[in-house]
Amino acid sequence: MPNFISKHIPNAITCANLFCGCIGIVFAFKGDLSTAATAVFLSAIFDFFDGFAARLLRAYSAIGKELDSLADIVSFGLLPSVIIYEFFLKAVQLTNSDSRLSYFAFIIPVFSAIRLAKFNIDERQTDNFIGLPTPACAILIASFPFISIRYTGTFNALFYNPYILVCFCLLISLLMVVEIPMLSLKFKNYGVVPNIFRYLLLLISAIMIGFLNFAAIPLIIFIYIVLSIIQFKFVSSKL
Repeated sequence: MPNFISKHIPNAITCANLFCGCIGIVFAFKGDLSTAATAVFLSAIFDFFDGFAARLLRAYSAIGKELDSLADIVSFGLLPSVIIYEFFLKAVQLTNSDSRLSYFAFIIPVFSAIRLAKFNIDERQTDNFIGLPTPACAILIASFPFISIRYTGTFNALFYNPYILVCFCLLISLLMVVEIPMLSLKFKNYGVVPNIFRYLLLLISAIMIGFLNFAAIPLIIFIYIVLSIIQFKFVSSKL
């Protein structure tokens, strides 16, 4: 019985991720973007701990891998796209632009699905990622409602410009499938030299969040991409 229970703990955590994603979609369509964004962060926490629990309990399974991807497409694909869709709706009202532009929001879950499908069959992504991970994209989008509330007037010209939103949707979708190696936070050991870029990312992130709160997240994602390019395109090639 204990083995049976421990075997299903990671899958139960994955289901919690999916549940948060579903609830977040409901709040997003109601226009409560702060609660929807909070659901993204909760899903990300569960997504981290399901993998952690699987490694700790050695409870790996084929169904767990597939379930994780299915949960992620909802929590980190569809839910963020609905948040962006709500930004589009307000942007269209403010600018009196073509309402069909709002449909661009839903290319995000399409490319998220492609990203997750590639991840499941790509043996190169056991230690690092190829393309921007879907949770990183979702967390980036989840920061927008909090930034728009805190910095009213400063960033709202960006968040409520439909053409900028279209460009963002295209860019974030491209980043998910582009053939660029990206850092993962999976530590095989805790040595400084082999993990120097991971430690740099964590240190910079902690400092920036302390000063900028949610506004730090877009900058952290940018720094994450830059550090990944530096490590895999310059440092690793020289080594």
